[in-house]
Parts: sequence; C-alpha cells; structure tokens
Amino acid sequence: MSVDKNLLDGLEAAVAVAPDNASLRLHLAGLLLNAGENERALAHCRMVLDGDPANVEALKLAAQAAEALGDNARAEGYRRLATALGGGADFPAPTVEPFSPPPPSEPLRPIPQPAQAADPEVEGGKVLPLRVIRGEKVEVHNPDDLELPKVTLADVGGMEEVKRRLNIAFLAPLRNPEITKLYGKSLRGGLLLYGPPGCGKTFIARATAGELGAKFLSVGLSDVLDMWLGNSEKNLHETFETARRNAPCVLFFDEIDALGRKRSLTRHSAMAGIVNQFLAEMDGMANNNEGVFVLAASNHPWDVDVALRRPGRLDRTLLVLPPDRPARLDILKSSLKDRPLEHVDVDWLAAKSEDYSGADLVHLCESAAELAMEDSLRSGQPRPIEMGDFKQALKDIRPSIRPWFDTAKNYAQFANEGGVYDDLLTYLRVRRWL
Repeated sequence: MSVDKNLLDGLEAAVAVAPDNASLRLHLAGLLLNAGENERALAHCRMVLDGDPANVEALKLAAQAAEALGDNARAEGYRRLATALGGGADFPAPTVEPFSPPPPSEPLRPIPQPAQAADPEVEGGKVLPLRVIRGEKVEVHNPDDLELPKVTLADVGGMEEVKRRLNIAFLAPLRNPEITKLYGKSLRGGLLLYGPPGCGKTFIARATAGELGAKFLSVGLSDVLDMWLGNSEKNLHETFETARRNAPCVLFFDEIDALGRKRSLTRHSAMAGIVNQFLAEMDGMANNNEGVFVLAASNHPWDVDVALRRPGRLDRTLLVLPPDRPARLDILKSSLKDRPLEHVDVDWLAAKSEDYSGADLVHLCESAAELAMEDSLRSGQPRPIEMGDFKQALKDIRPSIRPWFDTAKNYAQFANEGGVYDDLLTYLRVRRWL
C-alpha cells in the first residue's frame, strides 16, 4: 500500500515533539507497516512497549512487523503476550508454509493441549518454556540436560566496576565456600542490572553464568505468560523448580519490569498474580533457593514492584553504563572482524564514539559496511570499508542513550529512596547532565 512520504515525515516530526504520545506513535507504526517500513514500525512499537509492556495494540503491530522481517520467534512472543492480555480475538494468524491461512470468516480459537504428547521435548502435554543458551545459539531443550554458556567476564571489555560488584555478590562466595560459611554468607541472592538499552546487560548475565561454571536459564515474557488463567503462575513456578534442580544455576529475567511491574500500575489482575507468584518463589517458606542466583535486567527499574527489590529478593542494584573506551574498542574490533577494511583507525573510532551504546556501535559498523557495499554496487567494483565510510556513518548514527538519561535523572533526583540511584547521580554529575 502506498503511503504519502510527506505524511510519514510529518508524523515523525510530531512524534519527536511528543515522544510519550503512544497513540500517535502507534498510528505512525501502522502507516509504516502499510508502507513496508517494517523495521521502523517495529522500533516505534518497542518504544511504546518500553513504557507500557501490556499495550495490546503495540504488541499486535510489533508481531506483524517482526513477522514481516522474518523474525518468527519474536513475532510469536508478541502474539502470545497479546493473546494472554485479552487481545487474541482479532489478532491476525501467522502465515505458515505450505499451508494457507484460514479465511477471515473463520475466527481463530485456542486449541486445548492434549493430555499426553509423543514429542520427547514435551512433558505432560506442555512444551517446556525455558530457553537454554549454548554459546550464542538459543534452542529449546529438556531443562535437566542444560549446558554451560561459553562466554565469561573475560569476554566483557572494560566495565571494571560492574565486574567488581558481580564478584562481591556472586563469584567470590561460590569460589570460597569456607570464607562464605565463616561470614554466614548465603549462596543465593538476586541482582538487578539496569541502565540504558543496548549496553550489554544480557551479555553480562551470560558471562556471569559462564564465570560461575553454572547453568544459565534465560526467561522472557513469552516463556511465562499464558492465555489460560493460572498457567502463567504455574510456568513461573516450573521455571524456579528447574533452576533449583540444576543448582548452581543463574536464572536470568530480561525486561523484569514487564513481569514484575508495580502492582499499582498494573491494569490486569493476571499480571498482578504473576508478581505475587514471583514474590513467593524468591523467598517463600516452602522454597529452598540455595545455589540459585537470580539476575534481572531492566531499562526502567523504577517500574519494578518495590516488594521485589526488598532485601532477600532483588536486593542489590547495579548500574550498567554505556561502554567506556576500552569496551568500545573491543566491541568495534569484534564487529569489524572478518570484514574487508583498509586504513581504518579503530582507536580513533573508539575515541569519537563516546556515549554510544554497544548496540549503537554495532549499528555504526553495519552502516559503514552498507555505504561501502552501496558504492561497490554502483561502480561494479568491490572495495573495502574505509575511514570515509565511518565518518559518514558517525554523522548519520547518533547516540541513542540520551533520552533514557533524560528520563532517569528525574527518578535519580526525586525518587532515590535508600540511595538506590546514587551511582546514576554520580555519573550524571560527572557528565554535567544535571
């Protein structure tokens, strides 16, 4: 469908003026979808979901955009969440080859799961919701046959303060059980990693599991939420039970503000039930979480329920800042590995990319490669990526973290109960952003 480019540009400008207007942003996302701008549409949907993870319209549009981009796993995750939140009646079904989608006159209905299943990866008629990390590949496995992640903290460039805090919280107690026993330190706990998006919180969690020699279970929204009443709480309980059976184990919850959102902000009773189940699993009387380390990541820690962050649960909070210069250098070298380069000064790029997140740096390298490829296709003669491509990419790709800090500084200044955001305040003062 053809969409007037002037209309899209005008809406983009309006969204820039009113970035918190979810309705306007979703209207733009819908038009972008119609125009075939699927990646931009998905980006706008994700911005809405960052502020309102239960926005059904955003989830529906995000599922359509992800499916159009070929990311069927992400599309299914958005689709399941929208269905669980009551938006499944008019939700479009994915097209699956070689079968054709059902005609519009036949609305889709949920099909009950059979009592038993012959698939060896199905237990009690229910597909296991856990995803196991094997290196960088995500597969579904029997949780009793988990493998260890290959990355360690040595693979994390820079971020020495983050590593030091992780060592105090998790690594040192496990490596020194006698000292741990002497000081009465429990081999359990929870740590909340927070900071601007794209700065490596998930990668640090994987590296921590690899450093511990522990199994790693990554849990997302689609692994927990279910359209049937009570099944979401059951999924969460099964997740913790699996971690307990496989201790020592790192249980990682990405975007914890979606699963553990403040109950005062929750508009659906089903989501409040998940928070209550979370609290019971973290330190309930019937549970023994010895050897289970709960790591969680969030871009919006101020939206996490306060009961989840009290001592004994996610009682430690760690700020993950944009990569420092050594980390930026490592990220750039990794992103440029195996690409054709000529006279590219990576040290200069690391110095010029202050305030860029890890995701921004990867995008910078991709953009420079696209410029070189475009020139090669135009001339018919392949050429390597040059400094000129990177200088142009630096003009086009700006740091994406500043809007996050503009929001975060308000919470750091006026909602800093117990000094939880002291590290953030220090960083803001050093950068003179206060």
